[in-house]
Amino acid sequence: MRFLCSWSGGKDSCYAFYKVTKLGFEPTVLLNVMNEFGDRSRSHGIPKDILQAQAEALGLPIHFFSSTWTDYEVKYIENLKKITQSYPLTHAVFGDIDIESHRAWEEKVSAAAELEAILPLWQGHRKQLVLEMIAAGIEAIIVSCNQELGPDYLGRTMSSDLVEELENKGIDACGENGEFHTLVVNAPFFKNKIDVDIESKAVSSNYNFANLKLVSQHH
Repeated sequence: MRFLCSWSGGKDSCYAFYKVTKLGFEPTVLLNVMNEFGDRSRSHGIPKDILQAQAEALGLPIHFFSSTWTDYEVKYIENLKKITQSYPLTHAVFGDIDIESHRAWEEKVSAAAELEAILPLWQGHRKQLVLEMIAAGIEAIIVSCNQELGPDYLGRTMSSDLVEELENKGIDACGENGEFHTLVVNAPFFKNKIDVDIESKAVSSNYNFANLKLVSQHH
């Protein structure tokens, strides 16, 4: 029961990873899709070296590939197949909670590479999942968010207080509708904390992004 984890660098994929290891599955490799320039992740805009640092903190290899949205599926299947040739895998883990079309897609691409998709957070209560994740000691910061939240939320750490604050603003505590994305900087199962600085903030099509820089680890 060895799994590949679809790794965005954010809280949901990290919590899914944690829950599946608790069930006795063995983490083997992480997979992240980069934008077409290959410098930051497609979904969360996280620089490659930071994702690499997370993989090192987990003691796992991470496989990257670049893609536009158009050839995303073809490339995803191609890469899943490639990875299954290098690692003895049985399952693929995803952090989706309740978007049916995402689940269908993940099952489809996994099956194409003869893997079974597992979604350990599926149909969980969104707020409950975030609170459980915080209680499990997973430390995540907001790295991008919509204008409803605004740039001041960038860099904020997910906490039960922040969850209350978001809900009072009428924003889903999980950010499942894309209100915000997070970066996990620490967890009980990390060998070390990931030290990041927000160098600057940028706005792109109604969305705020933190330009993140990895602060070199002092051993």
